[in-house]
Amino acid sequence: MKIANFSVILLILLISPVAIAQLRFGFYSQSCPNAETIVQNLVRQRFGRDPSITAALTRMHFHDCFVQGCDASLLIDPTTNQPSPEKTAGPNGSVRGFELIDEIKTALEAQCPSTVSCSDIITLAARDSVLLGGGPSYLVPTGRRDGFVSNLADAEQILPGPGISVAGMLGFFGNKGMDVFDAVALLGAHTVGVASCGNFGDRVTNFQGTGQPDPTMDPSLVASLRNTCAAPGGFAALDQSTPFSFDNLFFSQLRQRKGILFIDQRIATDPATSDVVSQYAANNELFQRQFEIAMVKMGAVDVLTGLAGEIRRNCRAFN
Repeated sequence: MKIANFSVILLILLISPVAIAQLRFGFYSQSCPNAETIVQNLVRQRFGRDPSITAALTRMHFHDCFVQGCDASLLIDPTTNQPSPEKTAGPNGSVRGFELIDEIKTALEAQCPSTVSCSDIITLAARDSVLLGGGPSYLVPTGRRDGFVSNLADAEQILPGPGISVAGMLGFFGNKGMDVFDAVALLGAHTVGVASCGNFGDRVTNFQGTGQPDPTMDPSLVASLRNTCAAPGGFAALDQSTPFSFDNLFFSQLRQRKGILFIDQRIATDPATSDVVSQYAANNELFQRQFEIAMVKMGAVDVLTGLAGEIRRNCRAFN
């Protein structure tokens, strides 16, 4: 409890005053008192069947917030009038969990019609899934509204790929008001993620056109990943030891040259980030505390509030 209270104080200090004014803790306490409980219960049910939902929901939250802002623009389905929303962009091809968001929205509409936004559902569901996976327990301010814009081109241009440089990654997060501790902590969500061989296969067979594996990758990992990627459709857990546990062992593996993705391995050796990786590898409490701070900061990126946006009745379509 002391850690949770301390974290709330840090969040208030570290999130911009504008964001604090726009969002608030317990936003639905009067209009839909059971909103957060409904989200929590349905996420828990799904987690019981599929613990990988933690990775899915954190990825969804990230991919939504960093394009148009946290406005649920990622959830919009293609239509005749709008054939190419964000969801159809290449970087979003691996995003999943949309049906769980639908289930939560249906339950909330039954109890509190046109009250809880889809963007808040994503934020709350991601938070709850992290806790179920062994991550931190924390509060998130709510009050987001859903956006009116969802374009494939925006996602294609903005979302970074696994081959981004450390400087590029820090610039990407820095443009949204996040520092190196936030950026590395958010990459720490890979502790429960997976990647297809298409995202890292060159590192084990033909790194940068050399015909050889990436020399910075542990040789035993190279051998293992070659077997994994021998058949089409292969994928690997980004955390080789505890792939469904939200812990700091991911960072320990990076220091052992066992990062799967290019950007993951580089943050362990680049002077701009290596010390932060070492700190998180040595202190799980520090990592988890910084992760919750970064998640709440991310959840306040370019939000719509007040009279802006709308409260969608169906998360997959504009009203």
